[in-house]
Amino acid sequence: MVVKVSPKYQVVIPEKIRASLGLVAGAEVDVLLKGGVVFLVPVPKLQTLQNKMKGKLDGSSLREKKDRKL
Repeated sequence: MVVKVSPKYQVVIPEKIRASLGLVAGAEVDVLLKGGVVFLVPVPKLQTLQNKMKGKLDGSSLREKKDRKL
């Protein structure tokens, strides 16, 4: 999908892509440059990350220190 860079160096993310990534006005994206290619990576909000981790680190899945191999 081709978009134009505005005189203010802005680009519009097409609606289909915004919807699939769940981007809304005010959302943050990280701009990365690698090998001459620009990547826009959504930055999740802290609350979103906390919700994904909820219940996963309750301690039941952690091994005892004596059982860990170093």
